[in-house]
Amino acid sequence: MNTSDLRMFCEYLMNKYGNPRDVTEEQKAEEFRRVYLKNVPLNLNTLRVVASVCGIGTNGVENRKMPPALRGYHEVVGDRKSIYYREEDSLSGIQNTILHEIREIMESLFTEVNSTYIPLRTRARHLAANQFATAVLLPQSSFVSKVYDTGLDIIELSNQYSKSCSQVLLRTGEVLHGKLFMYAALYEPNAEDEWHVGYWTACHNDTDSDSNVFGADNIFPRKGRITTSDSLVTISIREKKPCLVQRITLLDTMDEGLIALARPLIISEIPTKVVLTVLLERNKSVIQPQIDRLQPMVIDGFNGHL
Repeated sequence: MNTSDLRMFCEYLMNKYGNPRDVTEEQKAEEFRRVYLKNVPLNLNTLRVVASVCGIGTNGVENRKMPPALRGYHEVVGDRKSIYYREEDSLSGIQNTILHEIREIMESLFTEVNSTYIPLRTRARHLAANQFATAVLLPQSSFVSKVYDTGLDIIELSNQYSKSCSQVLLRTGEVLHGKLFMYAALYEPNAEDEWHVGYWTACHNDTDSDSNVFGADNIFPRKGRITTSDSLVTISIREKKPCLVQRITLLDTMDEGLIALARPLIISEIPTKVVLTVLLERNKSVIQPQIDRLQPMVIDGFNGHL
């Protein structure tokens, strides 16, 4: 395979797997890593070289010249392909942008390889590109081991991989999909200095239906939800330390219950983000490495709320 042409890589994927719609972003990312990133360090310089090998130029753009609300974009003019990213963005943000745009370019190339292929619509293409970029940057086999080693510690994983907490949180939900029940959310202050859910993820145990929580969606905050005065996250912000609820009961009668840990990210003695992680009480051992490391303030229990 001629790796100097991204179109040839797309043709290779189609020849191996058939319709790209039947190939997960995880598989596409694994093939991309195997072909372009085998035995090389994954950093910004490497990704720019890989893009160049694929026939794509990469260019930084000053914030004031970048279209509003965009971290990056790409242009295709004839055979010339270019990716543009915010020059002032973080290194991890630029890496993500380059891979995101490569995946979007791939979607167009699939139609060149096979004229019968129906490309993804705009939103689906954007979501696929996000998944692809994250799967390349945080490969499943090694990342899931780190997830367990750290006790599902999103902030620690973010530091180890030099990636944003939001990207690590969403990736954690992806790699644990089907393995166990978990809910996790990233809280941030909004313009009114109210703390709200910026990102959240959830997964279930597909092999044991009794190892999940059903019918309690109202207890798990979704995007945009503001914290309440008695929430675990609020307590963690006020105390400026990790806080653990050892048992959250969902019913007045005795039920199995949940365990929840809120961990703030403290910068210059000020909480800037809070990660909330919730598991079934029976799965406490999964989060125990994080508990042992952080020694959180312990709260005996809540009833029906987080």
